[in-house]
Amino acid sequence: MVYNIPVEATLDVIGGKWKVVIMCHLIKGEKRTSELKKLMCGITQKMLTQQLRELEQDGVLQRTIYNQIPPKVVYSLTEYGWSLRPILDAMCSWGELHVELTQNKIVVVEK
Repeated sequence: MVYNIPVEATLDVIGGKWKVVIMCHLIKGEKRTSELKKLMCGITQKMLTQQLRELEQDGVLQRTIYNQIPPKVVYSLTEYGWSLRPILDAMCSWGELHVELTQNKIVVVEK
């Protein structure tokens, strides 16, 4: 794929509603699909599976399958995925500021 500016490449990998949220949960440690689903209110199983597959295809996540019954599958960040940590940290910091500012702001509705 050809990108006009570098940020397009970044958004191609982490863009969308759920990918950054998934990665933020995985910063805290590897998770099973069911654990991620419980942590992410509003995501469907189909969407979670799709987002995990895309992140895995882009080399951001690693999927580990344990040979046991029932099979156990866990997801974790790859070294390449960990390279996104400064971006994720910056997004979290900005989000905290945004929440603080918008919760203390009086909203005026114009008629």
